[in-house]
Amino acid sequence: MKCLTRFSFALFFTLCFLKLSAQGTSCGGQVTGQGSPLAYPTIMIVDDSLRLQGDANGFFQINLDTDNEVNLVVSYLGFITQEVVVRLDEECSDIKIDLQTEEGSLQDIVISGNLRPVSRVNSPVPVEVYSASYFKSNPTPSLYESLQNVNGVRPQLNCNVCNTGDIHINGLEGPYTMVLIDGMPIVSGLSTVYGLTGIPQSLVDRIEVVKGPASTLYGSEAVGGLINIITKNPLQANRFAADVFATSWAEVNMDLGGRFAIGQKVDALLGVNYFNYQLPLDKNGDGFTDVSLQQRVSVFQKFRFKRNKGREFSIAGRYVYEDRWGGEMDWNKSFRGGDDVYGESIYTSRWEVLGVYQLPLREEIKLQISANGHHQNSVYGNTDYLADQSVAFGQLTWRKRLAVNELLAGFTYRMTHFDDNTVATQGIAGNQPSTIHLPGLFVQNELDINPQHSLLLGLRYDYNSVHGSILSPRINYKWLSENRKHVIRLSAGNGYRVANVFTEDHAALTGARTVEFASELRPESSWNANINLVERIYSSNGFFLSFDFTGFFTHFTNQILPDYDTDPNKIIYDNLEGYALSKGASCNIDLSTESGFSARIGGTLMDVSTFENGLRTRQILTEQFQGIWRLSYEWSRADLSLDYTGTLYGPMRLPLLGDLDDRPEYSPWWSLQNIQLTKGFGDRWEIYGGVKNLLNYRPPANSIARSFDPFDRQVQFNANGQAIATNDNPNALTFDPSYVFAPNQGIRGFLGVRVAFD
Repeated sequence: MKCLTRFSFALFFTLCFLKLSAQGTSCGGQVTGQGSPLAYPTIMIVDDSLRLQGDANGFFQINLDTDNEVNLVVSYLGFITQEVVVRLDEECSDIKIDLQTEEGSLQDIVISGNLRPVSRVNSPVPVEVYSASYFKSNPTPSLYESLQNVNGVRPQLNCNVCNTGDIHINGLEGPYTMVLIDGMPIVSGLSTVYGLTGIPQSLVDRIEVVKGPASTLYGSEAVGGLINIITKNPLQANRFAADVFATSWAEVNMDLGGRFAIGQKVDALLGVNYFNYQLPLDKNGDGFTDVSLQQRVSVFQKFRFKRNKGREFSIAGRYVYEDRWGGEMDWNKSFRGGDDVYGESIYTSRWEVLGVYQLPLREEIKLQISANGHHQNSVYGNTDYLADQSVAFGQLTWRKRLAVNELLAGFTYRMTHFDDNTVATQGIAGNQPSTIHLPGLFVQNELDINPQHSLLLGLRYDYNSVHGSILSPRINYKWLSENRKHVIRLSAGNGYRVANVFTEDHAALTGARTVEFASELRPESSWNANINLVERIYSSNGFFLSFDFTGFFTHFTNQILPDYDTDPNKIIYDNLEGYALSKGASCNIDLSTESGFSARIGGTLMDVSTFENGLRTRQILTEQFQGIWRLSYEWSRADLSLDYTGTLYGPMRLPLLGDLDDRPEYSPWWSLQNIQLTKGFGDRWEIYGGVKNLLNYRPPANSIARSFDPFDRQVQFNANGQAIATNDNPNALTFDPSYVFAPNQGIRGFLGVRVAFD
């Protein structure tokens, strides 16, 4: 058998050699990818349908007919296929073919690490890139839900009734994660729990994720990491694209997008998202809606202006309106704000503007601006929450290349005004809206010591008008092997955060618990160290395997966390007198083959705990393990693909209502799994369908404590305001919907259609 195999290979290469010899003149060259040699690229001679392969350094040799030009098609996994015309009468002994990365490839261009476009492998900061196509394997009505398929990133629900939530990175709560749109800090404060809903996904080019502090470049809130949503370039978007799907739970989601031109100088991109769910369901029998009912519309408009010498100038805006409610099954808007029937109703109105302008100077100087306004009119039972927030941001950056130094300097200013009519804004004279001014300066130098070694040094100074001066340094080191298959990154840095409790944690508003501030809150500070190891394996048959390992360690001082344990009737906010640690390791494995099979499997082990008065306490709602997978197979001839995605979560500590609470203190292991089949019809149409939550996993039916008595009319309290055990209430519970760790939406089918016109 071995002899036969060897003979077959020998015969094949002999035939290839004879065929090329018949063509006569020899030509050769090298295939690179964004300037770096590509191992074993594929070269096909179109007219002869002859397929060749380069060597480990991308070099190839072909023979050409003396009378004809030859079309070569050069391809490589993860890069855009390129067609090259080679003629004998031109110099053909040194053909240079440089391929560009395709959308979603493992070497995508990233900007989040150091505020400039750079190939992912060359970035000194580890950046994970997820293309829009990655999320099509599990379509969702919002980016918030889509991020469940990113290793180390978890959408965490905060309320069993209104189903609001935030994004955790490596176990750190949502306020530690900065969310940006096109590099602008749009999502923060009041929008922390709503900012990732209503972004038209038809306009999303990719999502970049940085895990670990990024305060040196991005300031406050970028303590745990950042998520940067990059929208499409109007020049590269489809003229029209639509994605519409519905589920067996009567959810309907529609994404529309398109580009158009205004004269010769302006290209525009328009996107619309509409989501509707109006079917109250109570499949667990607790008397409350399993999922909050929602109606949401979002419009996004982007303009890109053509200027001399390719200088950048773009302006974009977004408006979102959402009507959301959850509660007892017989609730309607006539009960809004009353104490007859319990319901949580939230009206959200939000606008955003962002833009970038490159100054017409020889130096690379850019002005970036953003502004947003967020109005929320909400009731939680008979508790009103009326909140307004306005944020204005400006950033002026200068970049200069000097020999081996890539210098970056910037000046930033951010103004945040909020008024939420809670104890958070109460002063001696009553309600006092807060206005915080935050000017800052940062400098950074990326030193390319040689092709294998680079060093990134950065320093930021901010002055908070309430809390004073804040200094944030960072250092990053990268080693890249000569063949670009092995990468080592080391990083260390400082992060800080100034908390706005109610604007970031809406769990404080729901249920019967009251909120208490033990003292005036001080800014949090953290120190972080990371190590990132990347290994890439290529083979001559198109097989690709990548290992991406990261170890992380973060030490917090003055950390602000909600205390659910001290008093079951309260949520107490205070600075931690001790310290907190977040440590762990994560690994992503990517696999792809020419046969059509691809996979991404990831897992994260983490330990997030506080240390105070000699006691170690695990942070609530933080799992010790998270796993994700995405397995795909594509039958190209049939234009058919199958996707199997899933997540796996380990136990997390949950907020209980005292020692008598009979609910488990820790959640079980649980998993959400989905399967999807997609059929294409030419280049324009796709029909897809499948099943979500295959295992029909749902949290316990008693997750909402005393759901039958949401206003605590039958609860007896002692002189200190503590619930006492009675025959009707043996566990001394009060109404509490904060015991939540998983979505309460069971198995459901879905069906959708996509269409795109270039």
